Amino acid sequence: MTKKEFKIHLKHPKVIIFLFVLLFFVIFFTSFFIGRYPIKPSQLILVLLSRIFPIEPTWSKTVESIILNVRLPRILSSAIIGAALSISGLSYQGMFKNPMVSPDVLGTTAGAGFGASLGILLGFSYLSISLISFGFGLVAVIFVTLIGSKLMNQKTLALILGGIMISSLFTSGTSFVKLVADTDNTLPAITYWLMGSLSSVRKSDIYFLLITTIIGLIPLIVLKWKLNLLTLDEDEAMSLGINTILLRKIVIFCATLMTSASICVGGHIGWIGLVIPHFTRMVVGCDYRISLPISILMGSSFLMVVDTISRSLLTSEIPIGILTSFIGAPFFLYLMIRESKKV
Repeated sequence: MTKKEFKIHLKHPKVIIFLFVLLFFVIFFTSFFIGRYPIKPSQLILVLLSRIFPIEPTWSKTVESIILNVRLPRILSSAIIGAALSISGLSYQGMFKNPMVSPDVLGTTAGAGFGASLGILLGFSYLSISLISFGFGLVAVIFVTLIGSKLMNQKTLALILGGIMISSLFTSGTSFVKLVADTDNTLPAITYWLMGSLSSVRKSDIYFLLITTIIGLIPLIVLKWKLNLLTLDEDEAMSLGINTILLRKIVIFCATLMTSASICVGGHIGWIGLVIPHFTRMVVGCDYRISLPISILMGSSFLMVVDTISRSLLTSEIPIGILTSFIGAPFFLYLMIRESKKV
């Protein structure tokens, strides 16, 4: 993409960002009001303000508990996870120069899934399951990068093939764990986790998600202009003084950190890292200077909406991974058809 094309997309970046920020906050606050137990706007405002100012309670303990202990953790976690998966997908697609790439391309999802399944099988605590899931997600990507380092001439291809191989190994491991798991208790727990859900999110998870996402996001924001150059040919990018090898390692580290943290808390939530980056580019173009913040806002808003539907549509909660696939797959098909008509 040329600088002229960048200027076209950046003509009104502040207006575009403002509109998506406004949409984000509308969805954020609306999510509190929707649910089996209705919450009034006045109750929400007073309860939230009571955490800052000394306000005499005019609401019940039940309302306060639902807002602070149930909906607030879920809404915050869905916003953070949506942003993390979306920005990871956007970064990977630019790095691999392939719009079909998603955050699980390097085996992060398969590794984290195996770790969580193993932790559930062994009867670990919730915290231990989260940590082992996070660890195996990182281990999977470490193995993939080691494989990629052996093929210097075909770096991108080696990473993708390595990701396929490692994903296959960890998926087989997960299948074995499910095979030997107790069918009455353990197997349903593993299956439910793999479908993705935010029903078990705790306040401590918010801090973990926030810290890991910030650590992964800051380098990408700082290097957002250089990320544009990864879409160029290798020789052309290097002629502009860009260390493409180091930049790719930074992208892999940041995206893997955010993806692993998201999966270990929310389970396997698919399609966000594939669909939202496409929609972002369709709205604002490919320039990371504006597509990064827009992707964050879109991913957060999308997952907050889906999570609200998952806990409100039926009497029993629908796993969020099912809904993201149900919504994401047809929408992605629409994007593919739309883009093919332009050719």
